[in-house]
Amino acid sequence: GEGRVALEFVAKPLTLVFLTAACASLDGVDPTAQAWFVVALVFGLAGDVFLLVPDRFFVAGLAAFLVGHLAYVVGFLVQPLEVVGLAAGAVLVGVGLAVVGRRIVAAVRAEEPALFAPVAAYIAVISVMVVAAFGSLVPAAMVGAVLFFASDALIAWSKFVDPHPWMRLGIITTYHVGQLGLVLSLL
Repeated sequence: GEGRVALEFVAKPLTLVFLTAACASLDGVDPTAQAWFVVALVFGLAGDVFLLVPDRFFVAGLAAFLVGHLAYVVGFLVQPLEVVGLAAGAVLVGVGLAVVGRRIVAAVRAEEPALFAPVAAYIAVISVMVVAAFGSLVPAAMVGAVLFFASDALIAWSKFVDPHPWMRLGIITTYHVGQLGLVLSLL
């Protein structure tokens, strides 16, 4: 009901405020990667705020998260990456896109063609972020990236393909745990 929506309006952005502060205060980590991850989290916070009113600000939220994923990619690129991890990430993303992504893209093209280009660009960028996270071979990064990808797949599935009541909790849970995993990967 209304209480749950009010709680989400406060708790979702507040969680990102705390994660951002925690990431910024980490000691003994790569400072360049840390800075890029803080940028990613700030854009995630902006995306959260925009998506609190998803019908009016969906593209703005999508754009904020896209920039956040680019910042994560740079944060991973300034650290050593392993080819075997990049390859594993590419295979995983390819399977995800084949199984879920193509249905989402087809639904967007059919139902809201004006959103096709922004959604396709977003899918490409989050896919690169997942591949980069796998390239780190850091389990927290890999799990965090997959959970973030799953959260966004749930959002897109719910918005464009077939919404289900349980998806809202699934989206928030995978998103926050995914972001936490990405932050923990710096340790």
